[in-house]
Amino acid sequence: MATRSASSSISESERAAPPPPFVEVAPSVYEIPTSYRSDMRVPARIFASPETLPGLLSDHSVEQLVNVTTLPGIVGAACGMPDMHEGYGFPVGGVAATELPDGVISPGGIGFDINCGVRLLVSNLDRARISGRVEGLVHELSRSVPSGAGRGGRWSFSGKKLEHILEGGAAALVREHEVGTETDLAAIESGGVLEGADASAVSERARERGADQLGTLGSGNHFLEVQVVDEVFDEAAAGRLGLSVGRVTVLVHSGSRGLGHQVCTDHVRLMDAVMQRYGIHVPDRQLACAPLSSPEGQRYFAAMCAAANFGFANRHLIAHIVREVFRRMFGERDGFLRLIYDVGHNTAKIEKYQGKKVCVHRKGATRAFGPGSRDVPLAYRDLGQPVFIPGSMGTSSFVCVGTAHASEVSFGSTCHGAGRQMSRAAAKKKVTGHVLRKELEARGIVIRCASNAELAEEAPAAYKDVDRVVDVVAAAGIARKVARLRPIGVVKG
Repeated sequence: MATRSASSSISESERAAPPPPFVEVAPSVYEIPTSYRSDMRVPARIFASPETLPGLLSDHSVEQLVNVTTLPGIVGAACGMPDMHEGYGFPVGGVAATELPDGVISPGGIGFDINCGVRLLVSNLDRARISGRVEGLVHELSRSVPSGAGRGGRWSFSGKKLEHILEGGAAALVREHEVGTETDLAAIESGGVLEGADASAVSERARERGADQLGTLGSGNHFLEVQVVDEVFDEAAAGRLGLSVGRVTVLVHSGSRGLGHQVCTDHVRLMDAVMQRYGIHVPDRQLACAPLSSPEGQRYFAAMCAAANFGFANRHLIAHIVREVFRRMFGERDGFLRLIYDVGHNTAKIEKYQGKKVCVHRKGATRAFGPGSRDVPLAYRDLGQPVFIPGSMGTSSFVCVGTAHASEVSFGSTCHGAGRQMSRAAAKKKVTGHVLRKELEARGIVIRCASNAELAEEAPAAYKDVDRVVDVVAAAGIARKVARLRPIGVVKG
């Protein structure tokens, strides 16, 4: 295929530091070849359009992605999603696979909020049915679901009960505490539990931080959003998911809270200390890693899986609370919420691609398996895995489905959101929280957030244009658009 450079669209100020040689290798797919730097083991592959690619040069995310290509055992390419932005070690929106048994695992490639993810529930209600009741609904949700840094919830798990959550995930809540149903588990990635978890690999400090945080949103960009289906792009797929124009949905975005953060902190330090022993040299210490087959790699993987199970359980309990609120307000039938799917976007998984057994790091990226995959729930297997791409609280979110092509070019992955284009500090300088609150409410979006400062941090202007991001995903063939959701009520973490 003919190739062309994308650097012509880069501004003069960006030319002061010469950009990498982006080469378009397919529609909405660019690569930085291994000739760019002598330590690159594979190309850096970026999913973007000519309009969005220059924006990726506004921070260090491209440089971070190139650094990822140097990891021992990496195969294929280091992939950057269209929502990519600067993170710790890996860029957020980064995907990399290392071949087993000697390929490395890097905590920076999963992130601090292990198994941060999204869960979409659909109601029996339409927009007209809840007219005049949205403010009351959002108020009840904000009272019932704790949010904010360090906030605990109504449940506290310690000792054996916490260990069962760490090793059993959402399945432990269903089978031991009668929270949710087996039908729910069938609609959660990996059935709501990652095999390989070992509670003994989770430090006492991590357990302390997580003991009372199940069923809580947390802070930052976490949210609970009441939405309405605004547009349908694929009638057949939307029908299978139970989505139609005007239907009310709820999207939950949260992760493993302080427990997951501590797991990452503990193991970054450990791996930084042992890299020299394994002869590993990386261009950035934030890429600290160890062979997955090593004792350190195995212990981190076991702890990471346990934290991921905690994340699944957290979203499961939040959904349980949301269901209680809907039932109280609308009754058993109208207030029923069916789980469409729950997917994580900060995990590492052992998968097979082109006959190779690999450890796929997904940081700010979600699985997007296509039709026929045995990892897709039976109800959706001929359709493809549901994929959710949230925007900001003032813009739309998208429901998509995965494709077979994603397995060929992105290790079965796609983006997880719009992606930040402005730091939280910069957003607070540019946006006035109380003004933003009034603007959103004037547009019919009810907001509940602990403070105006926290609201400003997550302003729509701080995020990339989600419509452009999703257009890149569709053009590159790594997910297919099904429906667009519009927010009408938001509880911010």
